[in-house]
Amino acid sequence: MKKISAILSVIISQIAFSQVIIGNETGSASNKTSVLLEFPTGQNKGIILPYTRTLPSSPNEGTILLDASTSNASRVKYYNGSWIDLSGQNGDLTTALSAQPTESQVQEEPNAKVIIGSNSSTASGVLVLESQTKALLLPTAESTDAIPNPSPGMMVFINKNGAKRLAVFNGSKWSYWMSTT
Repeated sequence: MKKISAILSVIISQIAFSQVIIGNETGSASNKTSVLLEFPTGQNKGIILPYTRTLPSSPNEGTILLDASTSNASRVKYYNGSWIDLSGQNGDLTTALSAQPTESQVQEEPNAKVIIGSNSSTASGVLVLESQTKALLLPTAESTDAIPNPSPGMMVFINKNGAKRLAVFNGSKWSYWMSTT
């Protein structure tokens, strides 16, 4: 029932061009004018990136995914004209992928996508956040230690005094990115 409610809320918000909050009614941002998609605080959960067994040949800039083309050397990557590794180390998805259907077992709909922020988009992707003025506000956690069983491809913002950073889980290890400014 929760999944149906979440899917319906995404679809309804897409039609209304409004902001989407997943998990509760208030989210985490005090000022919502620049937020397109957000999550509640205190949940110690992240957003799970899609696994891909084949990297897209012509992705849109800003695409983020878990590269599972080599199951025992998976890495979180984003595209900015070329693929950039966010993991810095290999993860092992062998067990996780054994529970997933293979490419031959799935009929992909190449144009299927959910768009938040607009009624159309030329960008390809499973979830497209389309806005010139709004952005995704990542789920937050005090520490990756507060997430006991992270899923491969999990991304979360660590909101700890003196240690604010992006954390990505490649299936085996967490990697951290911190702003230098």
